[in-house]
Amino acid sequence: MNHELLSPAGNFEKLRAAVRFGADAVYLAGRMFGMRAGADCFDTDGLAAAAEYCRSRGKKVYLALNTMPHPYEYEQLEAYLEELMSIPFDAFIVADLGVMSKVKEILPEMEIHISTQASVVSAQTADMYRKLGAARVVLSRELTMDEIKKIRRDTSRELELEVFIHGAMCVSYSGRCLISNYLTNRDANRGACAQPCRWVYEITEPSRPDAPLTAEQDSKGTFLFGSKDLCMIEHMPELMQSGIKSFKIEGRMKSVYYAAVTANTYRMAMDAYLRDGENYRFDPAWLSELESVSHREYDTGFFFDRPMDDAKIASSSGYIKPVSYIGDCIGYDSSTGLACFIQKNKLSAGRTAQILSPGSTGRSFKAEKMFDQDMQPISDCPHPFMKFFIEMPFEISPGDILRA
Repeated sequence: MNHELLSPAGNFEKLRAAVRFGADAVYLAGRMFGMRAGADCFDTDGLAAAAEYCRSRGKKVYLALNTMPHPYEYEQLEAYLEELMSIPFDAFIVADLGVMSKVKEILPEMEIHISTQASVVSAQTADMYRKLGAARVVLSRELTMDEIKKIRRDTSRELELEVFIHGAMCVSYSGRCLISNYLTNRDANRGACAQPCRWVYEITEPSRPDAPLTAEQDSKGTFLFGSKDLCMIEHMPELMQSGIKSFKIEGRMKSVYYAAVTANTYRMAMDAYLRDGENYRFDPAWLSELESVSHREYDTGFFFDRPMDDAKIASSSGYIKPVSYIGDCIGYDSSTGLACFIQKNKLSAGRTAQILSPGSTGRSFKAEKMFDQDMQPISDCPHPFMKFFIEMPFEISPGDILRA
């Protein structure tokens, strides 16, 4: 089986990063009917450009159409599908049988993947979707590894299976949550979740509204089941032997740096397993790479146990952000050793930094000499999106990432 690494692409910059750093395929959404209404989604021209970009590099691109439309939205859905007819997507990701029906009616040749929003937890359900025309099912996050293997054994090999292996976990069943809609009138099932499960809450006695008490889980407050993030990097053999076709990374609303690091790290682990087989060894540096992105505490979700206790709940509503994404390399001159970067965050001369290149973990160096775009020495790069140069002790390439 040719395993697939599937990365999120919230916008074109994230798509480029995911592709450059090792994704076999990306999933994205247009301005309508996708489950990430807050993401920087693609307009129709952007979708066409994204599909062409991926196709020219031998990568696949999947369009998420995984909301559950109301009756009054079907006319708009039909028009949208007709608008997308000329774009060479490799598959549509759908969760709703009505949407699936419309896709088959208007784009009968389009491959269909069933979203995790459909909550597929059995071989019987998976096989029924296959009979209805689905080529792939994205299994529910609530399954254990043993259950996934059983589904694989009990379904036709014509049906591909996909699972999430990294990223945020929802406390409600495969994302079907009503808390956001109740508190903010933002419907999680229509892509607008406000993530209130990760807010901090206090208890107030009616006659003392100005003296709230913290219902302590820790010193920062108590949270409505804000879950830890999923991370399966230490379990590549189990994943590769499970019969799963596609390994999916969550995070269309995460950063460019997140898209690059997660794709790069899982690509290294997958390639190492394919290369080394029984001699495969987990590299702790891979976990360090994933710990460099903004994340909550990591856990293996449901894969190996049933998370029915506090061990799966994050101890804080905040994110761990240990590394600063400084910028992207846009040019390197091997004759001078100078690399040009576009600044995202500030870096001071003399500080230790790292370069992240595809297929390797970070390479450390000290940014001794920095110059502005007029080649005048500078002590730091204070302005967002400014061009600056660093004298490098080793070769790098455009697209490599500078971090500190």
